[in-house]
Amino acid sequence: MTDNWVDFKAVKAAVSMQMVLDRYQINWLRKKDDELRGRCPIHQGEGENAFHVNLAKNAFHCFSCKARGNVLDFVAAMEKCSVRDAGLRLQEWFSISTSATTENPKDPPGNGGAEAQPADNKPLTFQLKGIDHEHEYLKARGITAETANTFGVGFFSGRGSMSGRIVIPIHNERGEMVAYAGRAVDASEPRYKLPAGFHKGQVLYNLHRVTAAEVIIVEGFFDCMKVWQSLHPFVVALMGSSLSEHQEQLLLRRFTKVTLLLDGDTAGREAAQGIAERLVHKVHVRIVDLPDGQQPDQLSDDQLDGLLK
Repeated sequence: MTDNWVDFKAVKAAVSMQMVLDRYQINWLRKKDDELRGRCPIHQGEGENAFHVNLAKNAFHCFSCKARGNVLDFVAAMEKCSVRDAGLRLQEWFSISTSATTENPKDPPGNGGAEAQPADNKPLTFQLKGIDHEHEYLKARGITAETANTFGVGFFSGRGSMSGRIVIPIHNERGEMVAYAGRAVDASEPRYKLPAGFHKGQVLYNLHRVTAAEVIIVEGFFDCMKVWQSLHPFVVALMGSSLSEHQEQLLLRRFTKVTLLLDGDTAGREAAQGIAERLVHKVHVRIVDLPDGQQPDQLSDDQLDGLLK
């Protein structure tokens, strides 16, 4: 993994808009509930209510200069650089590691890029016990008990590095469990944990359950679960917004049709375009464009049905 690798999902998960605003010393915004309002720091306008930041959604929108998006889009606008360069800056500013102990997606961390010498993830020799599949966090994310049971997801209160987190079993294409991801249920960091030595670029989450010749690709664990729950069971997750060479080979071995359902932000759209360009001459590729700032796990079943028709 090189020094210029950017894990967009890890950056978005680790850095909040408030953290970026603080770094730029933007302290003139007025707060009301989960929203900040004030003059736009991007185009330096005079409108006292033009610039809005939604802290809950970790997004911004200027109604004057029309700039909008997430932390990556904001830094790109402030620095007048590409989203990728914005990601590099954020990784450096906030000491974000793209190793297995940082998150994206919105979801998880890990070394998702192509590896010169791919290493196998060895099957686990243990299984966590006493997992609560009906924890309130799952209900808040719209995950039913049936879905949680199917995916083995739930709150783990036992001992170890995953204690006090929502644990998410990860399997390889043969159905062997190779890792647990751990999602924080509060604001503690890292938001996601993966074990040291786990190579996420060697796995497509949920691939072992997909039996069709076509597949929907999303970024994160919860995206995958929500799409599956909406009766679109042929879905896998990248565990980030990049496709490794090994993941590409896993796709090409099994599928003739790929639908890309990545996040509705600049990073997700750029990633979808890049992946489509890699696959389009090998399989049928379709890109589904989500509404601005939206992620698949935030959509209703009806919304997902409408997008995936």
